[in-house]
Amino acid sequence: MVIPKTFSSWLVMTSLLRASTSTADKVAYTDHTVTSIKALQTWYYEEEGLWNTTGWWNSANCLTVLGDYGVLDHDGFIDLDLEDVLAITFTQAPQASQATNKMLMRSQSYHLIESHYTKSSRSGGSYMDSRGYSGFLNSFYDDEGWWALAWIRAYDVTNKTDYLNVAESIFADMQGGVNGTCGGGIWWSKDRTYKNAIANELYLAVAASLANRVSKANSYLEIAKNQWSWFKKSGMINNDNLINDGLTISANGTCTNNGETEWSYNQGVILGGLVELYRATGDPGLLSTASTIASAAISALSKDGILHDSCVFMRNLHYLQLEAPRDEFRTFILGNADSIWDTDRNSSNYLGLVWSGPPTAGGDPNAGTHSSAMDTLVAAMAVV
Repeated sequence: MVIPKTFSSWLVMTSLLRASTSTADKVAYTDHTVTSIKALQTWYYEEEGLWNTTGWWNSANCLTVLGDYGVLDHDGFIDLDLEDVLAITFTQAPQASQATNKMLMRSQSYHLIESHYTKSSRSGGSYMDSRGYSGFLNSFYDDEGWWALAWIRAYDVTNKTDYLNVAESIFADMQGGVNGTCGGGIWWSKDRTYKNAIANELYLAVAASLANRVSKANSYLEIAKNQWSWFKKSGMINNDNLINDGLTISANGTCTNNGETEWSYNQGVILGGLVELYRATGDPGLLSTASTIASAAISALSKDGILHDSCVFMRNLHYLQLEAPRDEFRTFILGNADSIWDTDRNSSNYLGLVWSGPPTAGGDPNAGTHSSAMDTLVAAMAVV
């Protein structure tokens, strides 16, 4: 078939226009991200290597979003002195004293975990009481998982093995939470009273991530494969392809889905874990399962195309989109990024909790709400 010259020229011009538009969009999302990083860093407290206005595990997520940005724009990462931020946090955060107390809040309609950080009387109350553990460990295995993933991403962007080594040491502590109750899996805390989704998803994600990065990959890969085999049979994934908060352990030892809140972070972390496990195994079924969960979450947890339970879902949807792209995922990421920038940003460029805006909805912005929204801006950079 002969293509007319005019039509051929039109195709070339259309292709160039699309490429130009895509490049312009990437520049815009990058600019938005850089502006947001500068705003985030106004909360950074170098003496403790943590971010004021948020807590211990949330600071790990602040670190992760900076690393994700660095993977996409290494020159910008260096220009913003973010490699120094990683180094400061690595040195200073283990010396910071933060005692984390978490409370299970139950009612007929929700199941919520509240984190409380206990102030110390030292130095006029500017420090936290001791966690009682060294390094990046505390009483909660999910907190440890967040820090392990943060240091894995720090390794990805710097290639410094110290960061990977500390991730391995954190994971070694997490392994102490595994037992045969409910047929396997890891406890949420060292009190060993609850097996929930987030701790187990993080355990999977860390194991699979290490399997893709360390020399003794086989041991981590076996752990990750066994963890996923247990998780998908645990009952936490419901008939709507969504993940409930955790398991109810009955007096006779049987474990069932507790039917409680389908938090977006539980729909998100599993995506990242399955992407890493796919990279380690090449099993396309893992991406298929992840895509099914992602689509179910987008349908159930958004209104007018905007996610209404903001957390780390977008970070992990970004990871999935790079391996198993769908127009649905890309459109959702970009739409949320645009909404955040247009309606959920205040005059100081702080980003709030509710991505449909205004930035004060649900309370004033803090480092936790801001870094969560930043995950979406970074995701937009990656998928545009």
